[in-house]
Amino acid sequence: MFALLSGLFAGLSLIIAIGAQNAFVIRQGLTRQHVFLVVAICSASDAFLISLGAGGLGALIQSHSGVLEFVRWFGVIYLTWFGIKSLRAALRTQTLSATTAPVLSRNKVATTTLALTFLNPHVYLDTVILLGAIANQFTGKTWYFAAGAMIGSVIWFTSIGYGAKAASKYMSKPIFWKVLDLLIAVVMFWVAAYLGLHNFA
Repeated sequence: MFALLSGLFAGLSLIIAIGAQNAFVIRQGLTRQHVFLVVAICSASDAFLISLGAGGLGALIQSHSGVLEFVRWFGVIYLTWFGIKSLRAALRTQTLSATTAPVLSRNKVATTTLALTFLNPHVYLDTVILLGAIANQFTGKTWYFAAGAMIGSVIWFTSIGYGAKAASKYMSKPIFWKVLDLLIAVVMFWVAAYLGLHNFA
């Protein structure tokens, strides 16, 4: 139980900070589009990466820095593009509400969610390397820790996805969506800049 709870709180502590992935989950919740799909993909992706870390892949990645470098610059390019897209949306004058927001296809939403997840080196640093390293300190109870971290991901993404969905009916004013898109653009640009300038060595 101690290992399970340790994994739960460690997982939550790493994913609660607002980032590119969380910002997208919140926006999808507010537009009430494919919320379950987004929450499921984010939770399943975290579970997959956490299991890889618990299985020892984190140590292997640390010994091959070129892998993270490759993903890092793909992430910088993608997040910058997404930030520009959000900034353009914030500058538009049309009204946007939860019921009038442009409808995105399931494939588009799934692709975007996967890209924001796997093109961000922070995901690998947090789940595969950091959580993997901690999990392996719980000798004989590694997978209990991993399970706790996975549960933390499910709780978090479900909370922000469906919490935003429930609150969307109170946020129909155009100014709210402009501010939201502007904040998302800032988050994307900030994460892209951090990835490009931070020394991960």
